[in-house]
Amino acid sequence: MLTIRGAGARGHADHGWLDTRHTFSFADYHDPAHMGFRSLRVINEDRVQPGAGFPTHGHRDMEILTWVLAGALEHRDSLGTGSVIRPGDAQRMSAGTGVMHSEYNASATEPVHFLQVWILPERRGLAPGYEQRHFAAEERRGRLALIASRDGLDGSLVIHQDARVHAGLLDPGQAVTHALASGRHAWVQVARGAVTLNGRALEAGDGAAVSDEPALTLAAREPVEVLVFDLA
Repeated sequence: MLTIRGAGARGHADHGWLDTRHTFSFADYHDPAHMGFRSLRVINEDRVQPGAGFPTHGHRDMEILTWVLAGALEHRDSLGTGSVIRPGDAQRMSAGTGVMHSEYNASATEPVHFLQVWILPERRGLAPGYEQRHFAAEERRGRLALIASRDGLDGSLVIHQDARVHAGLLDPGQAVTHALASGRHAWVQVARGAVTLNGRALEAGDGAAVSDEPALTLAAREPVEVLVFDLA
């Protein structure tokens, strides 16, 4: 079964400094029919204007992944971590028992465009943690590269949940297949471009929930960047 969540159906808020679209319920956007999928709780597509950002605020008991599509995002947190996240960088922050952090556009002239993903942890009260790794375009082109997993396989970020996150770049005519083990589910999020998923057309911003399917076949209709979440 494949259920498409169209880009235009997402929640939307324009705060001037921030243009944000919510695949699932978040902040002032609440839709009881879209509260998440399996352990996947949030996918926000954010565009932040130059010099602006999210001032220091707190989180608890959530695995937070940040994936930058364009520009640069500056991160600071109460763990003492400071970094700039650029395209190809995957950041994981485990909020656990509590962490304070801020995220600002690192540029005074260019906007930053990124996806923020929240995954429910397998248990509450974990120690807070932070991790960042760069996944070069060559690692992702023509394939689905593992960027986050419970066991840190293949150098992926470690997340505290039975979930595996893949990132792929496909050129027109390229296709990849991802097998789904029995009892597994998937969410596919198109960051940009256009693709078919098991024969169904998806555009930039579209997502799709997949259950009771043996595999996902993604075929690019134009240059496409996609995230695939393999979920218990």
